[in-house]
Amino acid sequence: MSDKNNLTQGSIIKTLIRFSLPLLFANIIQALYGAVDLMVIGKYCSASSVAAVSTGTQITQIITSIITGMTLGGTILVGKYIGMERPEDAKKSIGTTLSIFAIFSLILTFIMIISSGTILSLLHTPEEAYALAHRYVLICCSGIFFICGYNAISSILRGYGDSVRPMMFVAIACVMNIVLDITLVKYFHMDVAGTALATILSQGFSMLFSIIYLNRHNFLFTFRLGNFRIEKEKTIELARLSIPISLQECMVRLSFLYLTAVVNTLGIYAASAVGVASKYDVFAMLPATSIASALSAITAQNLGAGKPERIRKSVAAGLGIALAMSACFFAWAQISPASMIKIFADDPKIIEAGIPFFRTCSYDYLAVTFVFCLNGFLNGYSKTIFTMISCCSGALLLRMPLLYIVQHYFPDSLAILGCVAPAVSGIMAVYTIIYSVKLLASSNKHID
Repeated sequence: MSDKNNLTQGSIIKTLIRFSLPLLFANIIQALYGAVDLMVIGKYCSASSVAAVSTGTQITQIITSIITGMTLGGTILVGKYIGMERPEDAKKSIGTTLSIFAIFSLILTFIMIISSGTILSLLHTPEEAYALAHRYVLICCSGIFFICGYNAISSILRGYGDSVRPMMFVAIACVMNIVLDITLVKYFHMDVAGTALATILSQGFSMLFSIIYLNRHNFLFTFRLGNFRIEKEKTIELARLSIPISLQECMVRLSFLYLTAVVNTLGIYAASAVGVASKYDVFAMLPATSIASALSAITAQNLGAGKPERIRKSVAAGLGIALAMSACFFAWAQISPASMIKIFADDPKIIEAGIPFFRTCSYDYLAVTFVFCLNGFLNGYSKTIFTMISCCSGALLLRMPLLYIVQHYFPDSLAILGCVAPAVSGIMAVYTIIYSVKLLASSNKHID
């Protein structure tokens, strides 16, 4: 492993920034997939198409969340063995991870294709948007294999200490996605089917390009059929790490699907406005999610190397950086929410519906930063059971009951609906901070 991939030495701030900045850029680029889809649809298609993509994206996001949650186990596992300087175990972990996810992707594709119509019905998808949303979801689900492949390879590279090449791979896919989006929607008039097709084609190309590139540049693992073996011991380790993370991601996304179902009962303009807000949620929370991913890899490597004090300092630095960056989006949402909405949709009714929701939900940009960053640290520390219980409790015992209360007692208030997310994140932040502080204090005692 080269020095640039070693996260256990050197300046903590420099290491954190060097590793997290490519993650941030990669996540920004990744977020552009959905943003460009919605932007192009908003400019060239109807409000029904905007609602269809907004609703369909909620379903595709839960798929992506399940996959990224499970692949994070690969990051932790590879990072641990790299930190312990056991490259052969790292290779076996990579082969096992890739093999399992190839099988998993095919099973998930089948499940989503046969259940997509039922899911859209449960979400109370507006009648005028249902057919378009169904088409969008079916096409996107046909590319689950590519989503699994790309995310698995990226997670392995992050565990190896490399965040630059995943950024490069997703950048190539994003450029291709933007070109195809505009071409298929504006010039070929394919509506939502064009955006979905652009997404899966670009992700498929990115996955194939990454495999060819890594094989030609002497990566730790060679992508050959004989290297794709499922090792029992590594499978057990991967399952212990991945399943809790994936489950928590799944529960969180389900709670947001419930939000979509609630909003869809309020009409096409409210559904479109909240769909636009969900795109900003992604961008505003990118600093926190990027720092969280960095902290998972940094914690895993330093835990393997026996350096808990370095972990503590990395967590403190990461939180400070993420909060400062998320605060910029919060200020924008408070000062000029209309300008944020206009970037995605020109319809005055969508803008009018979205302003009060943006002003209240944007408080979540700050509160959720603590949750994401500390969960990233805890996952890297292999405390995935705690993060699973925390996130599942937040989704099932806090977010969904609060949404139910708001739906029944404040059915026409998007402003109050927007308060749910920051309230839930605030409560989760409190008990996550308490647990993390105790864990870090315990780790420091071992040093003394």
